[in-house]
Order: sequence, then structure tokens, then C-alpha cells
Amino acid sequence: MFREELTELQMKIQIRTTLLVAGLVALGYAGVFAKSPVSVILDTDIGNDVDDVLALGMLHALQSRGACRLLAVTVTKDHPAAAALTDAVNTFYGRGDIPVGVVSGGVTPEVGKFLPMVDQRDDGKRRYPFDLKKPPSAVSLLRRVLHNQPDRSVVVVQVGFSTNLARLISSQPDAESPLKGMDLVRRKVRLLSIMAGAFRPIDGHPRFLEYNVVKDLTHARKLVTDWPTSIVFSGFEIGYAVRFPAESIARDFCYVAHHPLAESYLLYEPPPHHRPTWDLTSVLYAVYPERGYFSLSEPGRVTVEDDGNTVFEVRPDGGHRYLILDNKQIERVREAMVHLASQPPDRK
Repeated sequence: MFREELTELQMKIQIRTTLLVAGLVALGYAGVFAKSPVSVILDTDIGNDVDDVLALGMLHALQSRGACRLLAVTVTKDHPAAAALTDAVNTFYGRGDIPVGVVSGGVTPEVGKFLPMVDQRDDGKRRYPFDLKKPPSAVSLLRRVLHNQPDRSVVVVQVGFSTNLARLISSQPDAESPLKGMDLVRRKVRLLSIMAGAFRPIDGHPRFLEYNVVKDLTHARKLVTDWPTSIVFSGFEIGYAVRFPAESIARDFCYVAHHPLAESYLLYEPPPHHRPTWDLTSVLYAVYPERGYFSLSEPGRVTVEDDGNTVFEVRPDGGHRYLILDNKQIERVREAMVHLASQPPDRK
């Protein structure tokens, strides 16, 4: 008797759930149940800090989950091993066909702490295979990729210097697109999610000159002033508050003998240490803006002062916002990042 009542109850729940879903779809809420992957371009100074590598691994995990599609990666670190490592990480995740573009005349030409691992060999074979030969210029690749995307469909994630994107909006019509750079971005991009600046006091200091801004100040000022779409800033204080645990590096990446994310982390700074997650925060917001990982400031405008200090002014018509974190969100964000960054490649 009890089993019959339970079965009947289950049937009623199933019927009501089906009717509820059908009703929501009819009312235009189909996107709640089936969301298209976010089309993402990553612009990175990979090689200067390990958070760029972790951010790239996160994007691959998110693509494996059907949450995003990585269209291209452009590099603002002016060393050839930066593009090679990017391609090696893409290849490790089974997506070596993702195009990579490179900066010319950019900042930070030194090789850094972990880029040399791209040449590491085991028994004469590359530990991290890649087949990148002669990558195109970043601006050329950005123009080609954007031209081929639907209007207002692309989210650009910038986690390095502003060199490539500032040059993009200054670019002229060419074989890649008949549009000027500014018009191309305005037509194809819906959001720029950027790790740059600082908007809350850090360790008691009200002013903080953030690395990505001050290192290429001219391009940063141009980008912040002229970029024609909405911008959401992840300030220095956000990633500084969320540390990637060293125990995850030791524990969660052991499904292969050599993992490019874990090895980059160890070479950048041997543990024990818990590295801040600056670049990962911009990736997480870009793909999951609606999940409550972060809160947002009021709308406004960011200006970059002569020394690189970033100032936010509340303006109802402003197209800029910055991320805000409370203590509960810090824990949620850290947990999400650990799971995503350590997710094994989708070998299919």
C-alpha cells in the first residue's frame, strides 16, 4: 500500500514538473534550461604569473562542460615561448586547433620562471607537445575571429596588458575585415571582462598601482577610455582575496605524470604557498556572470591616472562596473576554481 501511494506521488510530481517546465518555456524562459555556450577570446600575458595558465585550464574545463567555446588566445607577453606554452596547454586539453596570436613590440620580453618547461623532453620527446609554427599577429587574429562571429556574441577576457586590445580598436580595415577596429568591436563584442586596476583598499592602502595597468600604461589608458562595449573589472583586491591552495596542486592534478598547470605553479614559486587567483576571477565572471559568484558595483566610469592609479566614478549612464566579494563568495569562488582548474581533459 505504501509503495503504491509513493508511486502515485512520484507520478504527480513528475507531471507537475513537466507542466511547470512547459509553462516557463512558453513564457520565454527556455534559456533557463538550455543556454548556448559563451564565445570567449582570451588575451593573456602568460608566462609572467601562473594564474594565466590556471585561467586557460579553467576555460578548457568550462568548454568541456558546454559552458563556453574558446575561439582564440592572444598573447601580450613578448617572448616566443609564451605562445608555444599556450599552444601546448591547448594541445594537452585536446584543442590544439585553437588559434594563437602574438604581440610585437610588447612589454616583458624576458622568458620568466616557467616558460622554459615548454622545451622539456622525456626520452627525446616533448613533455608537452605542440605544433605552433609561425603564429599570426594578435591584432590580425582578433580581427579575423571577430569578423566571423555573430553580432554581439563575443566575450573578451583580458588578463594581461592592454597592448593587443588597444591596438585592435585603433586598427584599420584590412583583408580580415572591412570594418575599422572600433566598429568591429562595437558590432561583435558584448562584454570585456578584464583583470586590471584596484578599487578597494588593499592591506590598509587606499591607492594601489596594479601591475597590468602600470606596465603598459599608455595602452591601458586608451583601452579604458575608448573601448566601445561594457567593461567589468576584476580589481587586484579580488584575486588577492582568493588564494589557490597548494594542496590542490599536490593532490588534484595527479591523474597524469606531468600536468602543465601544476608544473607551472611549482616552477613559478615552490610551495608551500597559496597563489592569488587574479586572472581566474575574470574568466569565472565572463562565463558564469549570473551564478552569484561575485557582486557588482553600481554603473560608472573608470579613469586611469598618470601614475596608473584607477579611479571609479559612479555614473548611472556609465558602462563600467567592478567585481565585489564577500566572505561567503570567497569560499564559493575558491571551490569553483579548484574544481575547474583540476578537471581532467575531455579526451573525446
